[in-house]
Amino acid sequence: MHRSLAALLAATACASIAQAQTGPLAEARPAQQQSRSPALTGSAFTVDRALELAGAVSPALEAASADIRAAEAGRQVAGLRPNPSVTVEAENVAGSGQYRGTQSLEATTSLTLPIELGGKRSARIAVADARTNRATIQAAIAQADLRLSVVRAYAEAASAERRLVTAEDQARIADEALRAARVRVQAGRASPLEAERANVARVNADAALLREERAVAVARFTLSRIIGQPISGPLDADWFSRIPATYGPLRPIESAGTLVMAAANADFTIADAGVRLARSQRVPDLTLGAGARRLEQTNDTAAIFSMSIPIPLFNNGRAALNQATAERQRADAQRRLTALDVDQAIARAQADAANAATSAAAASGPALAAAEEAARIARIGYREGKFGQLDLLDAERTLAATRAAAIDALLSYHIAQAQLERL
Repeated sequence: MHRSLAALLAATACASIAQAQTGPLAEARPAQQQSRSPALTGSAFTVDRALELAGAVSPALEAASADIRAAEAGRQVAGLRPNPSVTVEAENVAGSGQYRGTQSLEATTSLTLPIELGGKRSARIAVADARTNRATIQAAIAQADLRLSVVRAYAEAASAERRLVTAEDQARIADEALRAARVRVQAGRASPLEAERANVARVNADAALLREERAVAVARFTLSRIIGQPISGPLDADWFSRIPATYGPLRPIESAGTLVMAAANADFTIADAGVRLARSQRVPDLTLGAGARRLEQTNDTAAIFSMSIPIPLFNNGRAALNQATAERQRADAQRRLTALDVDQAIARAQADAANAATSAAAASGPALAAAEEAARIARIGYREGKFGQLDLLDAERTLAATRAAAIDALLSYHIAQAQLERL
């Protein structure tokens, strides 16, 4: 079962960013600022591979598999009938007079068999079957939760790598801007203030680069802990960049087919079976017995028969039935409440995914192209003395903000889409 559950678990960077990295300024970047992002050699570590590895080592799936085995064993226990009992009695021994010793011994050996009435066994089996079904659904929920966790961690690691690429590019640009400012100052075409501003921008860009390097290390470590082994090679950037070209209106919401609703229905089935079991336990069981008695004085043997039935004087099962009925009512109310919550959650997840896809398409497409073109023109104009430094810094800030917005939107889309699939 665990193997089957584990088996079930089984985007180059944006063209605009890549184009910016291969521009004429890349050749002049200092050695200490060369790319420090994960090596881009070898095949990419895909999200499907991450899911496969996570499913093989997940403690949650192992626990869910154990729950299923326990429930199946409980089903076997529920189907067992009561054991018979053997009773041996010795009477008229160790007394006084004629009952001294064993001369008047009367030994009785009997076999008693409890007979369950009221459908107790079938009621127990129904409860056990319902719990087995609930354990199976919980295993599917654990698998879905694991998928959401893996996709979220993978998307966060991929976004961290994308931010690192952007930070490297911004550090390179800041270094080029500083050199250009120093050339202008030495030529007497600008005040030393421009060189100081450019130096501050370079220091901030280098600090941001270090922060992104640490963020990548943490994100990859988090993902490696989930999949149970270190990550070698780059992540799948194509997967991270992939978004639908168009995201249409919200799809019809069908909460009946969700795992959450399946779990709620299973809980109600367990409670309903509990009512049947409580009702069956109100019927007293019958115990039949048969045996033989040996009389020592005459060496004769006589058969004996017995029948016993408890009298429901103090506990007639009414309280237990009331309790089970209340639990069934609660499960039914919880099921209806879950349906409302799931409908709302699906609607929100659909809207979040659509909004994130729209934002990502805009930030990665026209907005990013316009910001890159504005920054390119500002760099050329600044070197030729046509634009001031403030114009250049403003264009670079706009470009950095647009790239960050594109990465944030892509991350939000993948997380929202994963949450929608989880629902």
